[in-house]
Amino acid sequence: TPYLGRRGVCHRRETDAMNTWKKYIGGAALILGLAVLPHCGFGETSADPEVRGIVLTGEAKQTYIKTQMDALYYPSEDSKPAPFTAPAGWAYEKTSIGNVPVERLAPPKPTTKRIVLQLHGGAYMSGLTDLYRTFAVRQAAYTNAREIYCVDYRHAPVYRYPAALEDAATVYQGLLARGTRPSDIIIFGDSAGGNLAVALATYLRDKGLPQPAALILLSPWADFEHKDGTSRTENFTKDKVLGEGTPFAPHLCKTPPYAGSLPLDDPRLSPIHADLSGLPPMLIQTGGYDLLLTENEQLAEKAKADGTSVTFTVYPEMPHVFPLVLPELAESIAAYEEVRDFVNRYMQT
Repeated sequence: TPYLGRRGVCHRRETDAMNTWKKYIGGAALILGLAVLPHCGFGETSADPEVRGIVLTGEAKQTYIKTQMDALYYPSEDSKPAPFTAPAGWAYEKTSIGNVPVERLAPPKPTTKRIVLQLHGGAYMSGLTDLYRTFAVRQAAYTNAREIYCVDYRHAPVYRYPAALEDAATVYQGLLARGTRPSDIIIFGDSAGGNLAVALATYLRDKGLPQPAALILLSPWADFEHKDGTSRTENFTKDKVLGEGTPFAPHLCKTPPYAGSLPLDDPRLSPIHADLSGLPPMLIQTGGYDLLLTENEQLAEKAKADGTSVTFTVYPEMPHVFPLVLPELAESIAAYEEVRDFVNRYMQT
């Protein structure tokens, strides 16, 4: 499976997770030089112990995803999940860095100095939720992190750009002030959090501040403009997380409140228009049915053109932020393992 390398050279790297998937079809598919995980063509579950998670295809997969999303967005009283509790042995505290609320999770007996900075999604309009606390546990586990800090940044409509960026920068610089090496920091952002992660990296570069070791971007919101003829319209009926029938659908064509008075194509809002040179290695993961697929492709191509090392992976038939909302599916586990391999490639400790 190729990844987009520095100075636009297409290199080849294999991960254990990708090799497991490949053996079922005899090779990986290539589209425009970007990495695409092969489609798994067998039944509802796999007997192969190397394939972890639920394996579904076609209509069965989409029906399952729709059922899970309906339960998430419209829960009944008897199906609401229990409040988040940290796993046994993990430290968990609500604190602050600077004046910004953060939540810290730390596994027992860490073996690295890695720190994950989680920038959550939610269209810049929601705060930290239990969904993201649970996500943080998985992020810390797969990156083998010593600690993960979940940033509860200010959000719209009360706060507009650059409130979230200011909060993310405050936390990052606060970690440095505590003695954390930038080479030990992983910034992990999904959707709006992916937008914020790129904005933070460009802010650090422009201020002459040290970059983190890596950016992990899951279905990043890379374009504030809603454009017809892209995945915004082509995947509208396919994306069961962000598209038709979801709570987000009525807002897709509206001006995002976080934009404030800035034009929507301003590079501070839409990183597909930004200078992405001098940023750390990026892993961009997205789904073939993701509403934001087009702009994820454009972000990867822009970073490549600007000389930044990019690994871009499309998971076929998967919706927006699928590892967050569908962690039990085999594609999500493969995505987590790709994160693990990517981090290990660029970080020594």
